[in-house]
Amino acid sequence: MISVNDFKTGQTILWNNAVWVVLEFLHVKPGKGSAFVRAKLKQLEKGNVIETTFRSSEKLATANVEKKEMQYLYKTSDRITFMDTKTYEQLEISENQIGEQVKYLKEGTNVYLLFFDEKIIGVDLPAHVELKVAETPPGVRGDTAAGNNKPATLETGAQVQVPFFVNIGDIVRIDTRNNQYIDRVKG
Repeated sequence: MISVNDFKTGQTILWNNAVWVVLEFLHVKPGKGSAFVRAKLKQLEKGNVIETTFRSSEKLATANVEKKEMQYLYKTSDRITFMDTKTYEQLEISENQIGEQVKYLKEGTNVYLLFFDEKIIGVDLPAHVELKVAETPPGVRGDTAAGNNKPATLETGAQVQVPFFVNIGDIVRIDTRNNQYIDRVKG
């Protein structure tokens, strides 16, 4: 058990029958009344983020989440195959277990699979991935106003907004946390 006063960013807890990770927290001591902790939590299995408050006297169970480094090998229909980088053992899981983050997986990418009670509860992707632009409308000459973007489909099927100078075949760096274009790596 851990007191909510001892929260740390990145800590995993058991709360409301699910495993959550602490994204942010703030200790609040109002002039009147008792102290409380305002926290932003992310559910590891579903990926939803909530903000909630805890009384400062509350204690929660810690969740021992195991991280295993795995390499993404390939996808067949709705099944995804990973390989343990240490034992070379292959693991096949459904696309639903990873959720939206599957759109950033490129063959050969190393990720961390998160396990709780021998069950996969999520995937920890690199913060940035480099992917090739598969489809985007051509940039029009003179249409280069700052801040304007156009849609692009990447080699994995992910859709992002990119600047007008990005063309089909260019390799771009994408932030996997917010689905934002960072820069053009090669083009």
